Amino acid sequence: MPWQQLLNPQNRLPVADLEGWYASLLERIGPPAPFQLALLGGRLAATPGLAFLAGYQGALRALWPAAPWTLGALCVTENRSTRPADMGTRISALILDGRKDFVTAAEAADWLLVAAREEAGGDPVQLALGIVRNGAPGVRIEVLPALPLMPDISHGRLHLNGAHCERLPGDGWEAYVKPFRTLEDTHVLAALTAWLFGVGQDSAWPQALQLRLLGVLAGCAEVARQPPGAASSHLLLAGLFAQFDSLRAELDGAFAAGDAHWAQLWQRDKGLLSMAGSARSKRLQKAQALMGITL
Repeated sequence: MPWQQLLNPQNRLPVADLEGWYASLLERIGPPAPFQLALLGGRLAATPGLAFLAGYQGALRALWPAAPWTLGALCVTENRSTRPADMGTRISALILDGRKDFVTAAEAADWLLVAAREEAGGDPVQLALGIVRNGAPGVRIEVLPALPLMPDISHGRLHLNGAHCERLPGDGWEAYVKPFRTLEDTHVLAALTAWLFGVGQDSAWPQALQLRLLGVLAGCAEVARQPPGAASSHLLLAGLFAQFDSLRAELDGAFAAGDAHWAQLWQRDKGLLSMAGSARSKRLQKAQALMGITL
C-alpha cells in the first residue's frame, strides 16, 4: 500500500480535460492496483470531481481486472432506474441495441461496459455485460448539460444501434452490476477522503481531524480487500460511512476557517457521498438480516 506517497506533501495535478488529467495521473503513479488508483488519484486531484473520477476508475478495475488503462464507464441506468426489469437495452448474438441515460465521463471514456437483457421472450430477466468502444459503429454518445454537483465531470447518454460487442463471462447482474455498487462506494469514499486529507495537510488543519481522516482511509483499504457481495463487507462499509459522517461538522468548520477556494469546492460537491445513501441503507438492512444481528 502506498501510504508514504499519500502522507508525503504532494503537488496536485493541474486541472485538464478528463483524458489528459487521467493520463497525467497514470504517468505520475504508474499502473497501480485499483485501491491505489483511488487513494493516490484522490490525493493528487485538484477538485472533488477529479477525486471521484479516480475512485470510479479504481472501482471499475476492481470489478474487471483486465480493463484497459484508458478511461472507462459502466452503463446501467435507463429512465432513472437500474432495475433489470426496467431495462430496454438488449444483447443478441453479440449485438447491442438500446440506450443508457446516465454515463459518467461519457465522451472521455474509451470503453463502455453495458448492462443488457439477454433472456428469451417469457423467460425470467437475465442480464449480460457487453463491452463496446466509444465511437465504434453503432455507438454514439450524446453529451448532456453539466450538473450542479461535480460540473467538471461530464456525463452523457449512450445510444446503441446494432453495435458489435464482446460479452464478459458470468451473470451481468450478480457478477458485475450488483457488486459494483459496493466497489464504487468504497473506492470513491477513499478517493474523496484522500482529497480531504490533502487539503487538510496543506491547510494545517487540526492534527486530530487529519488523523481521523487517515483512520477512514485505513478502513477503506481493509474493506477493499473483502468480497463486495459479502454481508460483512456491507456492515464494515456502513461503519466507514458513519465514521465519515461524524466528521462533517468538523470538516465544515475547518473549511470555513481556511482558503475560500477549498471551501467553495467542498460546499459545491460535499453531497457526492450522500447520493447512494438510500441504497447503502437497504444493503445494510439486508446484511443485518442475513447475519442475524442488530446494530
